[in-house]
Amino acid sequence: MAALTDSGTLVRMAYQGLINLNVDADEVLRRCGLDPAQLYKPNLRTQFSAQPLFWKAAVELSGDPCIGLHLGENMPVYKGQILEYLLLSSTTFGDGLKRVLSYQRLISDAMHGQVTDSPKPFLTNYFSEHQYLTPHLAEAMVVSLIRFLQSVSDDKFKPTRICFTHTAKTNIKEYERVFQCPVEFNNKQFKLYFEPKILSYRSPYAEPELLSIHMQSADQHMQQLEKRDLILEVRNQVGALLETGDISLEIISQHLDISPRQLRHQLNLAGTSLQRIINHYRKSLSKQLLSQTDESIAEIVYLTGFSEPSTFYRAFKRWEGMTPIEYRQINNNNV
Repeated sequence: MAALTDSGTLVRMAYQGLINLNVDADEVLRRCGLDPAQLYKPNLRTQFSAQPLFWKAAVELSGDPCIGLHLGENMPVYKGQILEYLLLSSTTFGDGLKRVLSYQRLISDAMHGQVTDSPKPFLTNYFSEHQYLTPHLAEAMVVSLIRFLQSVSDDKFKPTRICFTHTAKTNIKEYERVFQCPVEFNNKQFKLYFEPKILSYRSPYAEPELLSIHMQSADQHMQQLEKRDLILEVRNQVGALLETGDISLEIISQHLDISPRQLRHQLNLAGTSLQRIINHYRKSLSKQLLSQTDESIAEIVYLTGFSEPSTFYRAFKRWEGMTPIEYRQINNNNV
């Protein structure tokens, strides 16, 4: 299964929130393995596993034990994205909310929110109970969600009660100040209750034609994520099989439980092939081993799955325009 990721939009919103709080946002990113220079890279997705490191750094650099709550209210409101358009162009708020929840992995793979509208409407399972989920993240995202829903409903969305699964990080009155409703902790399940009448609120921007266009765009984004998932899964299989030298479409398709023909077709739709993925993996691994370790060339040949040194040398010269020895002399940090 592919590793969970978050959208670049989510990271950029958090980054701006840190700046608004006068926290060293660049240093927070660096401490969780993110390059600030890559923040606006097209189609950016970051590893969800970096979340604990992000929040640890945010707490340390801000000195705020309740940084998630305060970052949430200082982040920009989620605007100009496909999910906002889906909500605004839906006939009612309730229709739009349920529609948006079917596309929530566009924000984060870890989001699985569902709406229950009887007897009292509430949103639950907003984030899956994942090992990398932190209380700070949960609080920041719930604040951000409420502000977003208020933005697309002309401030008519009002939370009536919020139940978190974690322990409060500060005085309850501070939570009530931010959320403007009662807040409970140490519950078995996250729940965000709201007034039933908002579900029938009719958006003045509802347009069936625009809704159709926005849904097509959302579907295309989801398809891109599915293609990315496939490439990552194949890449993981390549890494596991590389040392054996026994990598084939047939073997990998067995591990993924699809036919070789289906795998070839899906990789083609994703704009790549098994051989391209193998070459890219070998190239990345070779450069990493040469620049960050003192492994012998013979060992690197073995670890990257080449049959003999001469084949490795020719491939590396084609990739980098220099021999492995020359690359190591220039880039090896251990020398």
